[in-house]
Amino acid sequence: MTPLRLQIEQWAAWAPGLESHEAWRQWLREPVELVPTGAPALAEMPAMMRRRIEPLGRVALQAAYWAQGPEPTGPVVFASRWGELARSVELLQHLAAGEPLSPTAFSLSVHNAVGALYSIARKDRHNYQALSAGEFSAEAGFVEAMGLLADGAERVLLVYFDCPLPEIYARFESREHPLHFPHAFACLLKRAESGGISLSTQTPKPTPPGGLPAGLEVLRFLLDAEQAELRRGASATHWIWTRHAG
Repeated sequence: MTPLRLQIEQWAAWAPGLESHEAWRQWLREPVELVPTGAPALAEMPAMMRRRIEPLGRVALQAAYWAQGPEPTGPVVFASRWGELARSVELLQHLAAGEPLSPTAFSLSVHNAVGALYSIARKDRHNYQALSAGEFSAEAGFVEAMGLLADGAERVLLVYFDCPLPEIYARFESREHPLHFPHAFACLLKRAESGGISLSTQTPKPTPPGGLPAGLEVLRFLLDAEQAELRRGASATHWIWTRHAG
């Protein structure tokens, strides 16, 4: 069976100091260190709701608003390795100290909280999903989007977001390409009539390491029209991104 091919109708991304398309393309060509902290204004979201969102959530939602535009377009998939883990760590520290927990902080610590806030703010009743698959969370998000398109959706918004792990968990961060700053990218996806991008799997074989952390390697491939293929290996599955001629 021929894999479903994707076309990116719109995209947006945010990291400290990187907001425009051109700034991102330049940085992906020549990556440099970015400041480790920061959050976007997220002016599109009502202030009373915005004030409840942690910096990483703001990063994810800013990319989502920019890529999707003013109106809902269909199903939405949020993908992240760890989500807002810092909020969960803070809750655990309060528990260890015998301190009461904030009901609001607890409700916003679950993996689908960011997507839930986005759907509420936009009064959007489409299908929303949140998932995690470690180093390959971006691939998992795109596979989910492909399934939704195959099931009849005209467009799917895919939002990938990530940030450095809290210090207590820092030893679990990638040693090859540790992540030092929060970032997110969002793609409004539809079926490609011709050309497009496909994602498939193979049995594992040696794969040269990429030059960027996790999802940023995927973003570089998505934006580089000259790159025909990206291979990312795992112990059980070998992911292959392919760009098809139009």
